[in-house]
Amino acid sequence: MLELKNISKSFPGVKALQNISVTFKEGEINAILGENGAGKSTLMKIICGIYTADEGEVILDGEVLHLHGYNDAIKHHISIVNQEINLIPNSSIAENICLDKLERFTKAGFVDWKAVNETAKKYMDMVGLDMNPNIPVRHLSAAHKQQIQIAKALSSESKVLMLDEPTSSLTQYEADILFDIMRKLKEQGVALIFVSHKLEEVQMICDKITVFRDGCLVGTEKIENVDRNKMVKMMIGRESILAYKGRLDAEKNEVALKAVNISSKLYGFRDLSFEVKRGEILGFYGLVGSGRTELVRTLLGVDPRESGEAYVFGKKAKLKNLSVSLHKYKIGYVTENRKEEGLFLENTVAMNISMNSLDKFYISSKLPLIKVKEENKNAEAYVDKLEIKTPKLTTKAGSLSGGNQQKVSIAKWLSAECDIIIIDEPTVGVDIGAKEYIHQLIWDLAKVENKAVVLISSDMNEIISLARRILIFKDQKIVAELKGEEFFAQETSAISAKIGEYFI
Repeated sequence: MLELKNISKSFPGVKALQNISVTFKEGEINAILGENGAGKSTLMKIICGIYTADEGEVILDGEVLHLHGYNDAIKHHISIVNQEINLIPNSSIAENICLDKLERFTKAGFVDWKAVNETAKKYMDMVGLDMNPNIPVRHLSAAHKQQIQIAKALSSESKVLMLDEPTSSLTQYEADILFDIMRKLKEQGVALIFVSHKLEEVQMICDKITVFRDGCLVGTEKIENVDRNKMVKMMIGRESILAYKGRLDAEKNEVALKAVNISSKLYGFRDLSFEVKRGEILGFYGLVGSGRTELVRTLLGVDPRESGEAYVFGKKAKLKNLSVSLHKYKIGYVTENRKEEGLFLENTVAMNISMNSLDKFYISSKLPLIKVKEENKNAEAYVDKLEIKTPKLTTKAGSLSGGNQQKVSIAKWLSAECDIIIIDEPTVGVDIGAKEYIHQLIWDLAKVENKAVVLISSDMNEIISLARRILIFKDQKIVAELKGEEFFAQETSAISAKIGEYFI
């Protein structure tokens, strides 16, 4: 049993947790719910020794723990799968999985790499990661990196396993593998603490929910005593609004971006094509590694292109890299990997929001010195617009909660005033209230501002709600196109069933 007594924690300008007392029992899966900034991640970091509480005690099986870092937690069989990717890019999958346990494989100063690889492969198989354990992680997708983090946590053979948004980058297929693992660990008596903004997952896998709001404990309930509306109301103080958003009617609009026969040696796909029109939301859906994100990265010049052409508003475009795509062709790309690619975590919120639109704040085109007051005014407008919770504009982006980091990542592309915007996993790690806001924001980009939007998402409900045409990716191919305003006006379950047919 893990017991927290009167836990409090403050950061400059923020009371993250206030007098929290809660118990997590062995053989139970307990969800921690709350909006971004409610204190969920802070609590988990206290449990595993990354943070030290200002007040209160962490008690495991009757013993008061005095943890001075994550290694201490590992020794007490406590581990965590972080929401953010925390891997060493140039090291192999096996090295990352076994990094905090290398002493087990070391004798007389020499590492038994064969044993390291065999151990890593065992846990890779558990999470469904079919790869060579010697592959460096730097070129892997965010979803594959998340699977590696889960495998690393499982290899610690924990009594307490915490999972902070573990499915945020996973498709339903990969999430189902994780849920099977969680059920088996539960049967083995492990106490599991699960943070997720996907309430359907919570209802499916968890035994209890513990809800936080503004750093305070709202309450703990057995899962059979709460429905989705009650969970949302406990989290945000009101019921959520999930409804069909209506028609876009973009069929006759001008084609904004057209990709023709794009091929990649790096990713192994050939001759993939698509087009998106002004005022349209085009959805990309498929399993991780199916070609969704890979196609976009290749098209925009992030990764090398073997062949193929791109056209922007009917004219051939040379999309050499993201800078050219943005500044010459007004194409924005919200990456799925905000920590490694989307933000400068050690820089301020204001700097991150303005980084793609600095030319708007130059004293003159010939004198690229920044008008700091105007830059800050612009950043403040997007902090207000996206309801980003930050103590001040000079706060480092890396100190914000994951969901607020995601909002900053989106804000920097909105500030650049792109005509075409590609958004990859827009609501990863974002709470239900903020998710509703971001969904409306994406809808308005197409409906009100007449921008062309490509939406890549592993959240089926999200892509059904927003997209009015969906391309289905499988095995590096586009295997189907679902379209028609009448089709998307159906019940969500009917559309989900149709999409699911392609993955049977």
